[in-house]
Order: sequence, then C-alpha cells, then structure tokens
Amino acid sequence: MESVLAFLTLWAAVLLAVPVHAIATLSEEHAPHNPRGGPLAPKVFIISMFDEEGDVWFGLPQLNVLANNITVPGFSPLFPQAHCTVDGAVCQVTTGEGEINAAVTISSLTSSSLFNLRNTYFLIAGVAGISPTIGTIGSVTFARFAVQVGLQQEIDAREIPSNFSTGYFPQGAEAPTQFPTSIYGTEVFELNDNLRQLAISFAKTATLFDDDASKSYRAHYASNSAFAIGAAGPSIVACDTATSDQFWSGELLASAFENATRLFTNGQGTYCTTQQEDNATLEALLRAAIAGRVDFSRIITMRSGSDFDRPFAGQTVLQNLLVGFPGIAPSLANLRLAGLPVVQGIVNGWSHTFARGVKPNNYIGDIFGSLGGQPTFGPGSIFGGKTAPVRRRSGRRASRTLVSSGSA
Repeated sequence: MESVLAFLTLWAAVLLAVPVHAIATLSEEHAPHNPRGGPLAPKVFIISMFDEEGDVWFGLPQLNVLANNITVPGFSPLFPQAHCTVDGAVCQVTTGEGEINAAVTISSLTSSSLFNLRNTYFLIAGVAGISPTIGTIGSVTFARFAVQVGLQQEIDAREIPSNFSTGYFPQGAEAPTQFPTSIYGTEVFELNDNLRQLAISFAKTATLFDDDASKSYRAHYASNSAFAIGAAGPSIVACDTATSDQFWSGELLASAFENATRLFTNGQGTYCTTQQEDNATLEALLRAAIAGRVDFSRIITMRSGSDFDRPFAGQTVLQNLLVGFPGIAPSLANLRLAGLPVVQGIVNGWSHTFARGVKPNNYIGDIFGSLGGQPTFGPGSIFGGKTAPVRRRSGRRASRTLVSSGSA
C-alpha cells in the first residue's frame, strides 16, 4: 500500500506542477484551437476509465494533453472534458467506470461537432484483472478479441445441475458448452490484428516498471507450475479481454470465462484480462463507424494487470478479491511506459504509414457482421456480408429472431 500511495503522490505532484495559465478550458460554444481551422482531427485519442488511468498521461513533456481542455456535452459529470495537445494531434478522455459510463461517454464523443474522428486511432488504455496462467501484475496486454462474458444466463453455483461446471451459460443455450442462440450483438468484437502487432512492436521498445511490493506478491504464485508466468516479471503479451460489470474472483469463475471466451470466438480467443468497459466502448465506436464517423480498423485495446483473477495456494477466493490491487503501481506506470511509444509511433509515422490506415487481414467488427464481411465466430453475418443498413429493419426483434432461427 505504501508503494501505491507513493506512486499516486508522485502523480499528484506532477499535476500540481502544471501552471494554471497553461490550461485552457473550452466548450461547445468555444471551438478548440485547431491551426487549420474547423473541428479538431486527432491522430490518436487515448481512452481512460478512471482518475488514475487518466492521470498517467498528464504532465508529460513529450505529450502535453492539458494544453486544450474541452468540455463535451454527454461526458461523465466526473470527467466532463477531453484533453488535447495544443495542435490537437493527441487527445485523452476519461469515461467513468463500467459499461454504461463507457458507452455514453464514447457515444457523446463520436457525435460531438468539436471533433473530426474519421482518421483517428483510438487507444483504450486501462488496468485489468489478469490470469496468472498468461500474464502477471504489471504486464501490458493487447487484445484482438473483446468478449462480453457477463452477458449470459446464471444459476447460483449452489444450485447448478450436477453435470454443469459453472452457473454461467450462454443466453438461449441449455448448458455452458453450447453457443448462445439469443444474441444481442455486443458479445464479441474483433479488432485489426495487423494494427495490434504494430502496437505490440512499439510497446516492446519500453522498459517496464516494477516494484518490490509487486515482486513479493507475485512470489506467492511460484508454488504452482501453472502460474509460472504469473510469478515472473511484467512483459508485453498478446491475449484477449473479457468484459463484465461484476468484479469477481476464483478458479471456477475464471475457468467459466475462459470457456466463454473460447466458445464465443469459435476457439480463437485466449482469455487473459478482465475489465468493465471494453465491449461497451467498442459498440459505441462500431455504431459511429456505421455512420461514417470513425474507422473501426483504427482501434487498439491495451490493458495492464493490476490484480489476479484467482488466488494463489493458501489464499481464499475472498481474500484474493478483497486484497484490492496489489499491482496497481506498475500497472498504471506501464500504461504510460508501453502506451507512449504506441502514441508516438502513430504520430511520428503518420505520413509514411498511419494516415492511410493499416489494412487488416482479419475480419473486424461485431458478431452481427455490421461493418460488412463474414465473422469467423458466431452464426455469420446477419446482413449477408454487407454493411448494416441505415434504415430500420422490419421488426424490433428481427435481428435476434434471424440469429436464433438460423434462417434467411
């Protein structure tokens, strides 16, 4: 805890060192500074979820995002402003925690007249729980798939059938191993893997931070060979993320959500982190992409491990949950250390590579196929491989009925 307080105190000192006269406050009535005129067209927009995640981007000599502070209607009352560099090349927003806060803030951002986001890269940068079988506290992960594991049916574990391994099972299914037949459209998102690999290559140039408290805590996992990675130091990891509004803990739930990640992605996803926002953020961006306001191929999801999703030997599930965030200091520091090279790589390589976009070789989009193409998971595109129409379909529940019946 002392290391956590010291780290947060350091960031508070950094913030207090920013001169008041250097901070501009703007709103819809006062357009932000853009040397070329018109709405700001950021090259990169960093998406944070709570105070400390946002704070790591403030006070950086390489990236003064406090030069323009822009009030945007619809943002969280706790975080009412976007923060941008003086030229508008890089911006940052804090959404508030949980799926609802994330969806509303990002929807408000993409509909704001203050920004032109058609060519913007979005870097979702937050902390997360992490599986000790794949990573450790302080590790920084980059996801190809985001899976909404909380969107399932549930029976209390004390009352599950004898042949069930968990009380969670997909909507419309009759067992945990069956694919959902009642689909809402937000269950799975797939991102641009070519862009992810570029982001990983940038992030790997960083030297990640670690501290004694985190090293000591990881050592508890060394006695279980399955958790060897969890006992090791932080690294950059390519693996996937699970979204649920619920904080949870334990081997049984971890196994259930590992299974859901594999099941929902047709065996392609590798569960490693758990968080509360990403599917909501991605759905808001997807709807903006359908409207032509953003490019869905320009999204990166980066999550650093702040705590473990299951206990070490001798620790109870409740103790693991209530211990809080034993890796919060390196997880926050490494968001910046790994994320800054990603931001700089995009900005510095803009004219050569990123202005025209990084073409994906994989499917990108949601389980419905809303952006066109055929998902490699789920029942296939409900739009026949074409982009979702902008006019309303014939019935309110038409898309769900179509998926459930499997008929055209």
